Amino acid sequence: MAGKDGGKKKPLKKAKGDDKVETDEDLAFKEKQKEQQKALQDLKAGIKSGKPMGTGGMKKSK
Repeated sequence: MAGKDGGKKKPLKKAKGDDKVETDEDLAFKEKQKEQQKALQDLKAGIKSGKPMGTGGMKKSK
């Protein structure tokens, strides 16, 4: 007969965050993302300061 001790004794969960292994590819990808984010922030700062984005384009006739 089953008494108070019926069912699972402990939950079947694995440990949190212990098995995270970063490879060289992961590190390179994260570094690339950081560089892209920095370039985007620099671009946004340039827009706010009033710098022209590109000088090429259609030229006005005089």
